[in-house]
Amino acid sequence: MTETDETFATRTGASSGKSGSAGVAPIAARKGRAPGKDASGTGLHPDAVAAIMAANHGDPFSILGPHQVGEGAWEVRAVLPDARAATLIVGDERIPFERRHPEGFFVARVASQGRPLYELELEGHDGVRRCRHDPYGFGSSIDQSDVAALREIGTNTVYRVLGAHQGTLDGIAGFRFAVWAPNARRVSVVGDFNDWDGRRHPMRLWQDGGIWELFIPGLKAGGHYKYELRGPDGSLVPLKADPVAFATQKPPETASVMYGLRDRSWRDAQWMATRGEKDPRHTPISIYEVHLGSWARVPEEGNRYLTYKELAARLIPYVKELGFTHIEMLPITEFPFDGSWGYQTVSMYAPTSRFGTPEDFSEFVDAAHEAGIGVMLDWVPGHFPLDAHGLGLFDGTHLYEHADPRQGFHQDWGTYIYNFGRTEVATFLAANARFWLEHYHLDGLRVDAVASMLYLDYSRRAGEWIPNQYGGNENLDAINFLRKTNEATYSHAPGTITVAEESTSWPGVSHPTYTGGLGFGFKWNMGWMHDTLQFISKEPIHRRYHHHDLTFGLLYAFSENFILPLSHDEVVHGKGSMLGKMPGDRWQKFANLRAYYGFMWGHPGKKLLFMGGEFGQEREWNHNHSLDWHHLDDPLHRGVKDVIRDLNRLYTSTPALYARDTEGAGFEWLVADDQDNSVIAWARKGTEPGQIAIVVSNFTPVPREGYRVGVPAAGWYREAFNSDAEAYGGSNVGNHGGLGTDPTPSHGQAQSLSLTLPPLGTMIFVLQG
Repeated sequence: MTETDETFATRTGASSGKSGSAGVAPIAARKGRAPGKDASGTGLHPDAVAAIMAANHGDPFSILGPHQVGEGAWEVRAVLPDARAATLIVGDERIPFERRHPEGFFVARVASQGRPLYELELEGHDGVRRCRHDPYGFGSSIDQSDVAALREIGTNTVYRVLGAHQGTLDGIAGFRFAVWAPNARRVSVVGDFNDWDGRRHPMRLWQDGGIWELFIPGLKAGGHYKYELRGPDGSLVPLKADPVAFATQKPPETASVMYGLRDRSWRDAQWMATRGEKDPRHTPISIYEVHLGSWARVPEEGNRYLTYKELAARLIPYVKELGFTHIEMLPITEFPFDGSWGYQTVSMYAPTSRFGTPEDFSEFVDAAHEAGIGVMLDWVPGHFPLDAHGLGLFDGTHLYEHADPRQGFHQDWGTYIYNFGRTEVATFLAANARFWLEHYHLDGLRVDAVASMLYLDYSRRAGEWIPNQYGGNENLDAINFLRKTNEATYSHAPGTITVAEESTSWPGVSHPTYTGGLGFGFKWNMGWMHDTLQFISKEPIHRRYHHHDLTFGLLYAFSENFILPLSHDEVVHGKGSMLGKMPGDRWQKFANLRAYYGFMWGHPGKKLLFMGGEFGQEREWNHNHSLDWHHLDDPLHRGVKDVIRDLNRLYTSTPALYARDTEGAGFEWLVADDQDNSVIAWARKGTEPGQIAIVVSNFTPVPREGYRVGVPAAGWYREAFNSDAEAYGGSNVGNHGGLGTDPTPSHGQAQSLSLTLPPLGTMIFVLQG
């Protein structure tokens, strides 16, 4: 890790900015006067000093710092409210400052043929003398190309330029702050380093881009800061956290933390070099969805969270043991309210401090990659909360959100909706997607609530929404944003995936943008989830009337690149746990759950399972409590865990079960219409001849012997999985490890298997070469 991020190049001298002017450069440079030269050359107007001391001046560099006031004569001005007296140090010369305002406006004159290089020596009210560099003695460290790039959707300029960056300017170490607030009259950096006093560090404005920036020398990482803004009407806005903060205080505290965009010595070079070589559509993807704050806690220490380091040591080996290929975290972008589970985020560029530092989070990702596990983030670009320190009314105007509540307020969640039509907002969000994939090496983003972004009338009644320019309900700005974001992520982070949580029949969600699609890699199959859970929750005697719930999903299974989700949404708000959805007595509940998981892992589509489901947690998920790990003392719960482990191992080692997940040619119905017996069977096929797996489920408690199923190829079929195995807590009904075909035609096939079907069981057979 480097001590500083970069060397900032002084590009414009001690230039200034002023509200109301046009152009691209800071204003002093645009007007053509010498940097810092006083416009009149005769001194300061008292009103200007008063405005500076009232923190009500929009162009501090026109007043503060070095200003030429005559041939070879310079005046240095500084706001030093913490000083009893001050001295200007220029080389070996020491010049006392004159106090011009009782609250601490100081002026000193120095003879110099060029812009003087100087330091300030302050005598504090405690009598201690301290030296510091003057922020207003430095020029701008942002250049015109940076400002222009902040309007280019898909670039990473947002997090390279905005935020608080540690570095050196003119050889002096400090932090450079930059924030977008085009409608503010004045913006100051405030923090624990200046007593949260907005008079002391007002910023300069790049008027064309609305970017305020300031380099403050001497600051070190770890300090707390916010921005103090005056809105266009001159009133103070509540102190705002940095929209591009890279670290934050631990909630309920709300300040941003000076951290910088640090480099680190990653250990995952091989992972990063090879992740782009495979097509995710043709590889096994089995995702363990986890809420880091409630996966496990430490009850003996006040029920505290595990840290990122502890999660790396415990969660990652657990996920590897179970055979999942990816961990997907519920949102960890910093959020103020635990009860939002992270879905109401304030600081999009900061991993939550609940579990440790950004460096600790990087270590977590590194550890996952070392274990061969990808890491995905649940990403929320659709809305944000109303917290006063957040993005809402950021510069006193509706900057990030639409002003009209019919477009800018989400009624269901009580949140603001991003204004995707504003280029800077779309750029801010698209850059954030790249940030997590590139800076933190994440392997995918699951994009939350895409449907709410796509439809202008989402969850709104007539008169509560505004049609687009063509009179339709499609949010054209959001569509453009999503397409450009997907293009940027796949271009700059090859091998990563984006996944849409999209609950409607919007066409082409996971189709390329050049064909008119949205460009996502995958889409959650919400229809499959709803239908199959509806089926499996019925008593077996009634399932014959709901058989279509099992088969309907195959009508559209290959219209998108699907992930089959059994997510956190299915185990909250009174829906009960996965085990709790199952009918019957205790044995039947577990048998149903094991059979359902076997059905899911054999079904076309990548897999996602929320934590706790892998061992059959009995109670509904509660974000305030750890999972019920004591369940694993029970053989039936351990049996469910072993089912998931063995399914993942079979899935990832059997190309027939994943290689053609998104292609109809990789699937063939064998038994689709036996609703009377609630039996269903199909074949899965890989890309090579002979790669065949047969999936058979019996969703009644009646074992069936001699049940004939036609198969597409002759040979020996190994019984690779049986959810009714005794080792899982089942009745051990099966086929003695496998069986061969005989030339008895069945189900349109020339070869068939005569199977023994276990009660409430799923079996997967793999053709042996």
